[in-house]
Amino acid sequence: MIVEGTVLRGRSFEPIEGRVVIDDGEITAIEEERVESERIVVPAFVNAHTHVGDSIAKDAGAGLTLEELVAPPDGLKHRLLRAADRSELVAGMHSSARLMSETGTAAFLDFREGGPDGVTALREAVADLPIRGLAFGRGDPAVLDTADGYGASGAADADFSTAREAAREADKPFGIHAGEVNARDLDPALDLEPDFLVHVVHPEPDHLDRIERQGVPIVLCPRSNLATDVGTAPIDDLHERTTLALGTDNVMTCSPSMFREMATLWSLADLDAREVLRAATVAGAELAGLDCGVIEPGRAATLTVLDGTSDNLVGVKDPVRAVVRRADRADVVKTVR
Repeated sequence: MIVEGTVLRGRSFEPIEGRVVIDDGEITAIEEERVESERIVVPAFVNAHTHVGDSIAKDAGAGLTLEELVAPPDGLKHRLLRAADRSELVAGMHSSARLMSETGTAAFLDFREGGPDGVTALREAVADLPIRGLAFGRGDPAVLDTADGYGASGAADADFSTAREAAREADKPFGIHAGEVNARDLDPALDLEPDFLVHVVHPEPDHLDRIERQGVPIVLCPRSNLATDVGTAPIDDLHERTTLALGTDNVMTCSPSMFREMATLWSLADLDAREVLRAATVAGAELAGLDCGVIEPGRAATLTVLDGTSDNLVGVKDPVRAVVRRADRADVVKTVR
């Protein structure tokens, strides 16, 4: 397979005119030369934090606090999940996964409720779609027998030390929510030596120091934090300390579009567009051990191809800024995976 256009090459997303040569799902060459295509070829996105089970309850719970919405075991979300039919849950997750695929996402990391059956339900939901759903199971650590990783709710909710050790023994990633409402659960979360933290809206200076010392990546979810009124993470401070990835969080509160998430992150922080795109691609891929997120020889060929002649993108002079700030679902020609 050959994909031609303006290719955002390598970790720096250098725009070059040419073609990506793909053989058996792997990028074998990037050839820089004149081509007829005006398409923009981008690494496919990796949505580093989702809760797609919430797809059955979009925009439910207006006026509720974050705890009232999603805190286990009896937040609104959990009551609705318990009451839902399994087929309804799978259909809702399928719709959200299809939207992600159609907006350029190749993989997503889902904190999956429902134990082993929840993991199975997610895999059923994505079975016929060109997207990979990685299930980060919750609850009993035995879920790691089938899940791709462990996704803890928060250190204030339970003792996750056994789950952390089980993830380490299984050689699977362990992520945990932390610092979303306040700073109280950040130290206990960091004590677990997680592979990544999600949110980190309220870190204090000593938490920032610990994050840097421990080298813990952070998954930011800016639209969700705005929607639930918990505040905005100190994005620039975190960027100085560690790797940032990007996720869309609960489908209950936000659509799972990485285009919208990138545009929001760019508007809230003093980040170069390349840093935002890096958070939406290779940073999330590396959290889950995926060999994608970068267009370079030897990498998996997971690409999003945009129509550079669309009314939205025609005339663009800086394709990286355009992908981050301007591109949307209608501009996607296809996702190669």
